[in-house]
Amino acid sequence: MELGSIIGFLSGTFFIIFSLMLSAKFEFWKVAKIVDPPSAMITIGGTIAATLIAYPISRIVNSLKTMGKVFKPPNIDPQDSIKKIIELANLARKEGLLALEEAANAMDDKFLQKGILLIVDGTDPELVRNILEIEMSYIEGRHSDARGVWDFMASMGPAYGMVGTLIGLIMMLQDMSDPDALGPNMAIAMITTFYGSIMANFIFMPVSNKLKIFSSDEMLIKEVLIEGMLSIQAGENPRIIEEKLKSFLSPTLRTNLSEATGGE
Repeated sequence: MELGSIIGFLSGTFFIIFSLMLSAKFEFWKVAKIVDPPSAMITIGGTIAATLIAYPISRIVNSLKTMGKVFKPPNIDPQDSIKKIIELANLARKEGLLALEEAANAMDDKFLQKGILLIVDGTDPELVRNILEIEMSYIEGRHSDARGVWDFMASMGPAYGMVGTLIGLIMMLQDMSDPDALGPNMAIAMITTFYGSIMANFIFMPVSNKLKIFSSDEMLIKEVLIEGMLSIQAGENPRIIEEKLKSFLSPTLRTNLSEATGGE
């Protein structure tokens, strides 16, 4: 589980609710006034409608599914990837490249499996790189498409919040016969802006940003794997391969990897 996402969601919810309660001096009937169904319909409904117009339903559904990755991200561990490459390098050095086929068939990582099988088949190194980089670009494109939906909703939330506010102001200005009602009516008109800002800044934009970070990490892993596989194909020494791949890591991760591999 992604602890930061869980803490952020729970703490953000707490601070928002607690700040409302403080502002209302813990008078719950005042806090309840923040719940306004018409305002929610304009803001949430408008955002959903605009998104449905802008994107195919299938893409929206796929993008919404990615929210699960914010709380339970895929296993992205560059150190583990380097260890796998070193194990494969040692196996190839002892038994030859053909011995990698059996190891590849048992892999869960389809990207690594594909690259190893290409190498076993004797594919030209430059062609191997091109094939794997093309696959990387398509994976990154799918990630970008998913984030695009979240970014679009982040822009639509405040926009429809403002639309709701304008509608409220119009309705208020059309009937100013009761001066005492202007304040409460203005407050109701501003609720939609509040809803839109919460949706954009507490949900949509953070989700998009977290997905962007995970995508960047995944692309780094795949770059490590490509360099490692091509080094194996070139017959490089496993220790040289390890040192080369360590350059992709931060100093702390390099130290941890060296300790895990016995200081090699």
